Amino acid sequence: MAALAAVAAAASLLSATPSFAADALVAISSGGFAEAFKALAKDYPSRAGALPVQTEFGPSMGKTPQAIPARLARGEPIDVVIMVGPALDQLIADGLADGSTKVVLADSYIACAVPAGDPKPDLSTPEAVRDAFLQAPSVAWSDSASGEYIQHELLARLGIEAQVKAKGRQIPATPVGEIVAQRKAAFGCQQRSELQPVPGIDIVGELPDVIQKITPYAAAVVRSSTRRKEAMAFIQFLASRDSAPTVAKSGLHPRQP
Repeated sequence: MAALAAVAAAASLLSATPSFAADALVAISSGGFAEAFKALAKDYPSRAGALPVQTEFGPSMGKTPQAIPARLARGEPIDVVIMVGPALDQLIADGLADGSTKVVLADSYIACAVPAGDPKPDLSTPEAVRDAFLQAPSVAWSDSASGEYIQHELLARLGIEAQVKAKGRQIPATPVGEIVAQRKAAFGCQQRSELQPVPGIDIVGELPDVIQKITPYAAAVVRSSTRRKEAMAFIQFLASRDSAPTVAKSGLHPRQP
């Protein structure tokens, strides 16, 4: 039985592995930069000398097979990674990404949402955020950078860790907005750029500055890439002034080159 389970797990993993185009630059983005990435990758091939971009997606961290570190560890032929800065720094330390090519693209802020049409709680002060967490019958947060901050720092800082964890859960891989839209949680928090494209929710607002956690998004060339020059050209395009309006529209704060 154990052998059969192992075979089934391997088959499942193989079936989830994407196919890669031989003539395309392969870039993978985590959720916070995903909307900007989709639009910019679609536009990029129209530039002189640019390769088409095969877009892939996965969390910056976590234990799911789709997570960027897991995909690189199993040898997927990825050229560019776009992810939260600290997670990218770990890939650089592990020798999977080239630190000399790292470029910070944008900053991301945490926001919170409720199902569309539901009353919006006040989030203007830390005390109001505390009340919003306590009054919600169910709460969700992500397993990426924003959720790690909420689970391991913010709730304790607000003095409500035990109460909220008893009725809340960390969501692996699936966008928190989808959980809120399906009314599987009455209140959910994630980076604004990840909540913004989800239908069926109302974004209440961002966390106040004094308890906000700003997450930088950065890109780098994967060390095993055979298209280093082309990969770096794509990163420079993502960081350019021409790309900044698209990045801002997605809910991020672009870094100016």
